Amino acid sequence: MDQAQLEAFLTAQTRKQGTGGVSAEQAAALSRFWKSHRVRVRESLLGQSRWEPGLKGLTWRVDLQTSASRGGAVNIPVALVELELGRTGADSDFVCLEFDEAKVNQVLKKMAEIQESIDAIVHRS
Repeated sequence: MDQAQLEAFLTAQTRKQGTGGVSAEQAAALSRFWKSHRVRVRESLLGQSRWEPGLKGLTWRVDLQTSASRGGAVNIPVALVELELGRTGADSDFVCLEFDEAKVNQVLKKMAEIQESIDAIVHRS
Protein backbone atom coordinates (compact mmCIF):
# COMPACT_ATOMS: atom_id res chain seq x y z
CA MET A 1 0.00 0.00 0.00
CA ASP A 2 1.58 3.28 -1.06
CA GLN A 3 1.05 6.64 0.68
CA ALA A 4 -1.91 7.68 -1.50
CA GLN A 5 -3.68 4.35 -0.92
CA LEU A 6 -3.02 4.62 2.81
CA GLU A 7 -4.51 8.11 2.97
CA ALA A 8 -7.58 7.05 0.97
CA PHE A 9 -8.11 4.03 3.22
CA LEU A 10 -7.74 6.03 6.43
CA THR A 11 -10.04 8.78 5.14
CA ALA A 12 -12.71 6.18 4.40
CA GLN A 13 -12.24 4.62 7.84
CA THR A 14 -12.58 7.97 9.65
CA ARG A 15 -15.83 8.70 7.79
CA LYS A 16 -17.45 5.42 8.92
CA GLN A 17 -20.18 5.88 11.47
CA GLY A 18 -20.51 3.54 14.44
CA THR A 19 -18.37 0.44 14.83
CA GLY A 20 -15.49 -0.28 12.50
CA GLY A 21 -14.37 3.32 12.01
CA VAL A 22 -11.33 5.04 13.45
CA SER A 23 -10.86 8.46 14.96
CA ALA A 24 -8.63 11.10 13.41
CA GLU A 25 -6.03 10.48 16.13
CA GLN A 26 -6.06 6.74 15.47
CA ALA A 27 -5.72 7.37 11.72
CA ALA A 28 -2.71 9.63 12.34
CA ALA A 29 -1.10 6.98 14.56
CA LEU A 30 -1.71 4.28 11.95
CA SER A 31 -0.24 6.53 9.26
CA ARG A 32 2.92 7.17 11.30
CA PHE A 33 3.28 3.46 12.08
CA TRP A 34 2.85 2.46 8.43
CA LYS A 35 5.37 5.06 7.22
CA SER A 36 8.04 3.88 9.64
CA HIS A 37 7.40 0.11 9.52
CA ARG A 38 6.10 -0.56 5.99
CA VAL A 39 9.30 -2.29 4.80
CA ARG A 40 9.52 -4.51 7.89
CA VAL A 41 5.83 -5.46 7.65
CA ARG A 42 6.25 -6.38 3.98
CA GLU A 43 9.37 -8.48 4.64
CA SER A 44 7.63 -10.25 7.51
CA LEU A 45 4.58 -11.07 5.38
CA LEU A 46 6.78 -12.33 2.55
CA GLY A 47 8.75 -14.49 4.98
CA GLN A 48 5.55 -16.03 6.33
CA SER A 49 4.11 -16.74 2.89
CA ARG A 50 7.08 -18.48 1.28
CA TRP A 51 7.03 -22.18 0.71
CA GLU A 52 9.99 -23.94 2.24
CA PRO A 53 12.25 -25.37 1.02
CA GLY A 54 12.48 -23.11 -2.01
CA LEU A 55 14.32 -23.05 -5.30
CA LYS A 56 17.67 -21.41 -4.62
CA GLY A 57 19.22 -21.95 -8.03
CA LEU A 58 18.86 -23.56 -11.42
CA THR A 59 21.54 -24.45 -13.95
CA TRP A 60 21.12 -26.18 -17.27
CA ARG A 61 23.00 -27.20 -20.36
CA VAL A 62 22.49 -29.23 -23.53
CA ASP A 63 24.88 -32.08 -24.22
CA LEU A 64 25.32 -33.75 -27.58
CA GLN A 65 26.44 -37.35 -27.82
CA THR A 66 28.99 -37.44 -30.64
CA SER A 67 29.90 -41.14 -30.73
CA ALA A 68 28.43 -44.43 -29.65
CA SER A 69 30.51 -47.35 -28.44
CA ARG A 70 27.96 -49.95 -29.57
CA GLY A 71 26.96 -48.44 -32.89
CA GLY A 72 23.84 -46.72 -31.53
CA ALA A 73 22.47 -43.36 -32.55
CA VAL A 74 24.78 -40.36 -32.39
CA ASN A 75 24.24 -36.58 -32.31
CA ILE A 76 21.26 -36.87 -29.96
CA PRO A 77 20.81 -33.75 -27.81
CA VAL A 78 20.07 -34.19 -24.10
CA ALA A 79 19.07 -31.35 -21.79
CA LEU A 80 20.54 -31.56 -18.28
CA VAL A 81 18.93 -29.48 -15.52
CA GLU A 82 20.19 -29.12 -11.95
CA LEU A 83 17.87 -27.64 -9.30
CA GLU A 84 19.25 -26.36 -6.00
CA LEU A 85 16.62 -26.65 -3.26
CA GLY A 86 16.93 -25.50 0.33
CA ARG A 87 16.05 -23.22 3.17
CA THR A 88 17.74 -19.88 3.72
CA GLY A 89 20.88 -20.36 5.80
CA ALA A 90 20.85 -24.17 5.46
CA ASP A 91 22.66 -26.65 3.22
CA SER A 92 21.11 -27.23 -0.18
CA ASP A 93 19.84 -30.39 -1.82
CA PHE A 94 20.40 -30.88 -5.54
CA VAL A 95 18.06 -32.58 -8.00
CA CYS A 96 19.42 -33.48 -11.42
CA LEU A 97 17.08 -34.04 -14.36
CA GLU A 98 17.79 -35.33 -17.85
CA PHE A 99 15.44 -34.66 -20.76
CA ASP A 100 15.45 -35.91 -24.32
CA GLU A 101 13.75 -33.89 -27.05
CA ALA A 102 10.33 -35.45 -26.45
CA LYS A 103 10.45 -34.67 -22.71
CA VAL A 104 11.54 -31.08 -23.38
CA ASN A 105 8.56 -30.67 -25.71
CA GLN A 106 6.23 -32.10 -23.03
CA VAL A 107 7.58 -29.65 -20.44
CA LEU A 108 7.18 -26.72 -22.85
CA LYS A 109 3.60 -27.78 -23.64
CA LYS A 110 2.76 -28.03 -19.94
CA MET A 111 4.30 -24.61 -19.27
CA ALA A 112 2.19 -23.13 -22.09
CA GLU A 113 -0.93 -24.66 -20.50
CA ILE A 114 0.01 -23.17 -17.13
CA GLN A 115 0.53 -19.75 -18.75
CA GLU A 116 -2.89 -19.99 -20.43
CA SER A 117 -4.49 -20.82 -17.07
CA ILE A 118 -2.79 -17.88 -15.39
CA ASP A 119 -3.84 -15.55 -18.22
CA ALA A 120 -7.44 -16.75 -17.94
CA ILE A 121 -7.48 -16.10 -14.19
CA VAL A 122 -5.85 -12.68 -14.54
CA HIS A 123 -8.27 -11.58 -17.25
CA ARG A 124 -11.29 -12.70 -15.18
CA SER A 125 -10.31 -10.50 -12.22
